[in-house]
Amino acid sequence: MSVEQKAGQVLMPLYTGPDPAAQAATIERLHLAGSIIMGDNVPLDANGLANPAGMTTVNQRLSQAARADGRPWPGLIGVDQEGGIVTRLGAPLTEWPTPMSYGAAGSMPLARDAGAAMASELAPLGFNLDFAPSSDVTIGPADPTIGARSMSGNPEQAGQLAVAFSQGMQAANVLPVIKHFPGHGSVTVDSHQALPVQPASIADLEARDWKPFRAAVAAGVPIVMTGHIAVPALEPGVPASLSAPTYATLRGMGFKGVAVTDALNMGAIQKQYPGGSAAPIALAAGADLLLMPADVGQAHAAIVAAVAAGRVPAARLDEAATRVATMMTWRGRTASSPGALPGAGPGSSGDMSARVSAGAITMVSGPCGGPVAPAGVRIAGGSDQDRARFAAAAAKAGLSIGRGPLVTLIGNGGRPAGGDIAVTLDAPWPLAGSAAPVKVALYGRSQGAFDALAAVLAGNAAAPGKLPAAVGSFPAGTGCP
Repeated sequence: MSVEQKAGQVLMPLYTGPDPAAQAATIERLHLAGSIIMGDNVPLDANGLANPAGMTTVNQRLSQAARADGRPWPGLIGVDQEGGIVTRLGAPLTEWPTPMSYGAAGSMPLARDAGAAMASELAPLGFNLDFAPSSDVTIGPADPTIGARSMSGNPEQAGQLAVAFSQGMQAANVLPVIKHFPGHGSVTVDSHQALPVQPASIADLEARDWKPFRAAVAAGVPIVMTGHIAVPALEPGVPASLSAPTYATLRGMGFKGVAVTDALNMGAIQKQYPGGSAAPIALAAGADLLLMPADVGQAHAAIVAAVAAGRVPAARLDEAATRVATMMTWRGRTASSPGALPGAGPGSSGDMSARVSAGAITMVSGPCGGPVAPAGVRIAGGSDQDRARFAAAAAKAGLSIGRGPLVTLIGNGGRPAGGDIAVTLDAPWPLAGSAAPVKVALYGRSQGAFDALAAVLAGNAAAPGKLPAAVGSFPAGTGCP
């Protein structure tokens, strides 16, 4: 491969709008690794829903472009599909609750099955990489970025669940990405806006944030994402994604796969490294794949120029391009192996998603047996869709709407609530200040999640979940026995 081809092989850009023609042309011209699909790239049908056939056509075109220069390995077609608020492909694909559901349910087999189910709907559309799961360990409400995207506030559990979910995804032919090393759940600034600083010592990082990554590396995960977080104990003032000591630390854990940066168009990078200037710095530091540069043409030219000037050793570019090519060659082989799970149709995993929510729902405060609302309830809070879904679930559970205890639904970023029953639909933190005597953490707003809630309120099902992180005075592990 020429230097220009290798420089393209380490770049994975985004584009705007549902038409992939310009992106395909750019992939061919710059020999790019492939493309990430964002929400505005998803073709929609007449009802405003995702169009699976249209998405498949888009991904086929981008994949063809990535192989136009004769490379024998597949191009990268990626997406951010975690479940909860980070979901690019909506209905008719299955809607999933927040990843914190897995920590509340506390079941590795459940997390593995869910990862496989999610991936089984993505693979037939042409996706071979999903930027999930997050293995960040959340510290609670002071964490503005990760929150319920974290599976747990317990480092060991977060690692075990991330590994299980990743193994499920790989079994269904989608490459998982463990993120965001060196840990985004314990910093108090959102890297989409500015550069967070992680003041913890190496010993503290080893005891908390790095444990899930060590578990993932030991399990052989193929990709780890580095976050835009400055860690003075490693390299003061420099985002981890652009820091050689950070990559050396990750490799020191035994990681031999592809190290990918978080999106290079985020505020934490663009404010200090505009245009394409971050790309050669990240590459020289040890990144193998550079995600979403603000201007991919500038980034490509900057890498080629940096190699020519010796600022990026030619051997470093060779190493990065080889890692990406090796991973995709391996993925191409395993996807056609006899043990690979078959793809599934859009929306085919609704029962699995509902099972996750039924296993996660947590009675933080209130009765652990019998009906909480014997005959009916009133509803407040949430969105119109939340209330409609709850009403449908209540009807199924035999609860009337309009009379009885007041159920207040609290969405993402919502405030503590009064009434009789407070229910969080995302991170459970608002329950700490809620005056309602009954406090329920649901971790999702899918129809399956509301079905689980109504079943518990009606006394038709137990609430088996446990808090995966402390919520005010309620310690982690709070829940019904």
